[in-house]
This record gives sequence, structure tokens and C-alpha cells, in this order.
Amino acid sequence: MILNIRSKLILSYLAMAVLTVLASAYAVGHLRDLNKLAFTVIHQDFRFLETEKQMMDTLLAWEGAEKKYLILKDPAMADIFWARSQDFQSQLAVLKQDTPPERDGAVEQLSLLSSQYNAIFHKETSLVGENRIEEAVVLSSQEGRRIIEKMAFSLRSLQLQSEKSIDARMNTIKIKGLEAARMTILLAGASLVVGLFLAAAITFNISRPLKKLEKATGFIADGHFDTQINIQRRDEIGSLAKAFNAMTKRLKILETLHLDASPLTGLPGNLAIENEIERRLREENLFSLCHLDLDNFKPFADHYGYAWGSEVIKEVALILEDCKQKLGSEADFIGHIGGDDFIMIAEPSRAEKICRCIVEEFDQRIRKFYSEEDQQRGFILAKDRQGQLREFPLVTVTLSIVTGNGSLYRSPLEMAKMAAEVKNYGKTLTGSNYVRKEDMDERPASFA
Repeated sequence: MILNIRSKLILSYLAMAVLTVLASAYAVGHLRDLNKLAFTVIHQDFRFLETEKQMMDTLLAWEGAEKKYLILKDPAMADIFWARSQDFQSQLAVLKQDTPPERDGAVEQLSLLSSQYNAIFHKETSLVGENRIEEAVVLSSQEGRRIIEKMAFSLRSLQLQSEKSIDARMNTIKIKGLEAARMTILLAGASLVVGLFLAAAITFNISRPLKKLEKATGFIADGHFDTQINIQRRDEIGSLAKAFNAMTKRLKILETLHLDASPLTGLPGNLAIENEIERRLREENLFSLCHLDLDNFKPFADHYGYAWGSEVIKEVALILEDCKQKLGSEADFIGHIGGDDFIMIAEPSRAEKICRCIVEEFDQRIRKFYSEEDQQRGFILAKDRQGQLREFPLVTVTLSIVTGNGSLYRSPLEMAKMAAEVKNYGKTLTGSNYVRKEDMDERPASFA
């Protein structure tokens, strides 16, 4: 029977598991006891201790509200007193849940004292209402203070009992934990011996073909994308070898696309653009092809130099990326045909928004590439092709939008020609614009 790597590993783990299960019954019993103790400490002792501390804080706030009421005679302070009383009763209810028998007396005493304290405050509010302030103060300082001290003493006693209970259980956990640790070490040693033996056998079976893969990977890293590996196995390594060979073929294709990319902007070039359009036409999903071109760019480059013109080209690439990031999605595509020509492919619902963003961003950012004098003038003085000095407007951008699918356009060339035709119409308009094919179709007859 031929076993794959998963089966081999499962069998080895099963062997170690059987050994561990047979020898760990004693350790499991100890661990169960530890779990019970830890559960009691966390869900009972610590909960009681935390509640008791909260009750002490509430008690102080409760007493403070009573004293402030006697000083300020403000009904709002009475409301605070009763709110603190309600908090204390809620915390007392938590304390009553699963209370150990030895603490029942203290909890009941707290309940009784809290009722007495509420009754005293009722008397105080009545005395204040009758303007018998001094009698209310005496009642608070004598009876009220006595009850508060009793409640504080009861709470401190309960806290002390909770702390002692935690210490006792933690000590028991420590002793039982040491016993469980010794057993675990013995089990780990036995499992380690068996595991090492099985691991050595499986590793030898796996390492040999992996070394072949490692060597082939080195060839790929050196750029030899024609490398193929021959490993005939019916397990995961055999599948990995097949995937590796498929990857090398794909890398060869990606290398071709990379070489096609624009060295100036790093964006995909003509081959990638054509492949992307062809793929979308083949899928027959509606998409928009946007062709971007700069107007009056040649006079700008002649006037400021090709290096500064290259900076404008790179800025256009950044604008495309920024608008795609802001309004597009990962599925949208940006390509650089060359020079000042770019392509963007997007869903029709997003294409016009992205083009509007590009126009706005371009008109804002292009001005920084002009001198202050040219910015103020609104044009540059440069020689035309006949060598005559003339005025040229500032660089603007024109985008064309053509929307279709495999049924409307049969090839990338056909769709690109239509985008170029729409772009040429857009260049007849003044300033930066984006133009849809539908806009061109609706133009007046005089422009046709």
C-alpha cells in the first residue's frame, strides 16, 4: 500500500498517542483535580474577593452620599444614596450565590445591616424635611456610623476568608502540579524516543525529493525559468513537483510581461494591456477602456527638457494610482502605452468617477512643474516645428471612455481604435476633459 505523507505522519502520531494514552491515566486524574481547583479559585474565590472589594468601595460611596446629603440637603444626593444602596444590594446578591456555608452568617448580617442603614437614612430625610438638622446629624454620627463600621468589619472578615481560601487552594495546586509534572516528564521522554525513531524514518523519505526541489529553486532564483523537475510520487511531494513545474511556466510568462513594463513608470506595457483587454472581451463582462493623453506636452518637454517631461509622466502615473486607490478596486487595471499615453480599465460604474478624479488631480498638480512666470502667464513661449516662437497653452489631459464587451468589440485593436477616436474628439475641446463615446455620438453635426 502506498502511503502519502499525511498518512505516514498520522500513523507515527497514532503510535505515540497510544503510548501516551496508556501511560497517562494517572496524570489525567491529577490534571482533572487541578482543573477543578483552578476553576473554583477563578470562578468562586476570586469572584467573591473582587465582589467584596467592590462592596467596600460602594460602602464608602454610600456613606459619603449620606454625609453630603446632611450637609447640602440636596434631594439629588438622596438619589445618589439610594443608587449606591441598590449597587450594594446587587453586589450582595452576587455574594449570596454559591456562598460556602461558613460565610452564610456574615452575608446574612450584611443584608440585615444594609436594611437598617436604609431605615436610618429614611429617618434622616424625614428629620431634614422637618428642619430638625441637628437630630439627623446625631442619628447619622451615632447609629449610622455604628452600622457602617459593622458592615466594614464584616466585609474585611469575608475578604480575609477569601484570601485564605485562595492561598490554601493555590498551595494544593502547587503540590498536585509537581506530581503531574513528574509524570508528564516521564511520558515526554518515552514519546520522544519513539518520536525520534519515526521522525528519522519519515524525514529520510521526505528529504531526498525536497533536496531536488531546493536545487531547482536555486536555478529559478538565478533566472532560469525553463527549469523542470522530475519527481514521480503519488503523495504531496509529487503534487508539489507538478505545481513547481506549473509555476516555472507561469514565471516565464510573468518575466515576459515584466520586460514589457514601462521602465519610467513601472506600469504594465503594451503586451500586458493587450492581454488584459483580450481577457475581458473573452469573459464578455461589460467594462470601460479609458485612454489618457496629454495635450501640449511636446512644447512643454522641448521648453523644459526631456528630464522634466519625464517627471510629468511619472506624476501622471501617480495620479492614476491615487485615483484608483481612492475610487477604484483591485480589479481595475492601469497600463502605460508609452510616452504620455496611458490606459485604464475599470468597471463602468466606477470609470467616469475615476476619470473625473484624474482630471481634477492633474489640473491641480501640473502647475508645480511650471516656473512662476509661466504659471502667471498661463502659457509658455516655445518654438513650433517651423522654428517660429509662439504661445503654447499649459499642459492639459484628455481621457476617452469606451464601454463594451465581447459582443460589441471583437478584438483589443478594435476597442483601442474606438478609444483613440473618442480621445481625438476630446482633444478638440478646451482644457482638461474626459469624454465618453456616447458624448462623441451626441455631438452636433458641425463637429462630426
